[in-house]
Amino acid sequence: MAFEGLAGRLQNVFSKLRGKGKLTEDDVNEALREVRLALLEADVNFKVVKEFIAKVKERAIGQEVLQSFTPAMVVVDIVNKELTELMGGTQSKLARSNRPPTVIMMVGLQGAGKTTASGKLAKMLLQQNHRPLLAAGDIYRPAAIKQLQVLGEQIKAPVFSMGDQISPVEIAKNALQHAKDNGNDYLIVDTAGRLHIDEALMDELKQIVEAIKPDEILLVVDAMTGQEAVNVAESFHKLLELTGVVMTKLDSDTRGGAAISVKAVTGLPIKFAGVGEKMDALEPFHPDRMASRILGMGDMLTLIEKAQAGIDADKAKEMERKMRTAEFTFDDFLDQMEQVKKLGPLDQILDMLPGAGKMKGMKDIKVDDKQMARVAAIVKSMTKEERQNPDMLSPSRRKRLAAGSGNSIQDVNRFIKQFDDMRKMMKQFSSMMGPKGPKGMKGLKGKLGKGMKFPFG
Repeated sequence: MAFEGLAGRLQNVFSKLRGKGKLTEDDVNEALREVRLALLEADVNFKVVKEFIAKVKERAIGQEVLQSFTPAMVVVDIVNKELTELMGGTQSKLARSNRPPTVIMMVGLQGAGKTTASGKLAKMLLQQNHRPLLAAGDIYRPAAIKQLQVLGEQIKAPVFSMGDQISPVEIAKNALQHAKDNGNDYLIVDTAGRLHIDEALMDELKQIVEAIKPDEILLVVDAMTGQEAVNVAESFHKLLELTGVVMTKLDSDTRGGAAISVKAVTGLPIKFAGVGEKMDALEPFHPDRMASRILGMGDMLTLIEKAQAGIDADKAKEMERKMRTAEFTFDDFLDQMEQVKKLGPLDQILDMLPGAGKMKGMKDIKVDDKQMARVAAIVKSMTKEERQNPDMLSPSRRKRLAAGSGNSIQDVNRFIKQFDDMRKMMKQFSSMMGPKGPKGMKGLKGKLGKGMKFPFG
């Protein structure tokens, strides 16, 4: 999970502060020492950490903070705002040319994930009703052109290719003309990966820039490489005057140092973040939302956007009614499972819920496609009546389900018990929205505190 280590450390620091009625200057200094260590351990550039702590300290050690009724919350708010500024302040949107096509050039080191990122970006543009054209400009890596063509077929985006015997400069020029002739409003040029010390290949990139004058030159970097990603960004920026960064594998980077440092060190905004392997696992980077996630405040805006894009509103409304009245059936469960899968991995969804990281049991929830398939097999082995009425499942019926789905009787029993627990929890969760809110929340936390896990987890 992105920023897992840093988020845990910072949330512990602020929990200690909240436990104090009033804050002294020493309390703030002690908290900031721990914040400093947490950032350094997360591989954030040491100069960036030094400046960040100085800014927070300047704002936090003031009479209006120390004498506030909620001083700890004021300090958290200051850290949140400074962290947001550190990562860029506001979302940096993709450029759009007044005279289409908008030309985007993807550059980066070998193995950073440029080709996949190009395909993901094209898919995002398609979902926004644009007409992107992908250009296969990597003539050096074996099967790079084929990879882009396969991705193009997968997302239903056209791919311009001239093989691997024509120079990348010529390919880029011809791709631009092809985009103009065919009404494509975005051109995404995938270039070959290179080492930033390779002068000949870097010079080739400069020639492509001269030939097609891109509106965006996006550097694709692997978040897992930490500070090396920041060094790469500096090197490429000096030679090419980049316009932004696409950070891949952010979902796997538990430290997050590169994402926090890159804007402060290079001045380049992170425009997109790769958060998974699937073609729709590319998100616009929102510094404010990311800071909120790191500090355990969740990211409801991104979750709502994902839900609006992937979930049928009428189905969701009916599902909410069923949850509230405990009419939730196994058929509904299957349907809900399909809807949730559209939102992305469950641990990422939980990461967006405010305070979810603090709830016991939330960290234990790990769901993969194989687990979901095994659960689906149990449900699909039921008769229509059994799916509609969970109380019908006698021991003999459960034995039949185990045989029919390829699971053990223990697996079936565990799933049915957890399904029943989940129905009760959903009803409780719905009641939280009503007059019994706080009581409902206590009950929900109690269930999660017992370490509620997905079947076979």
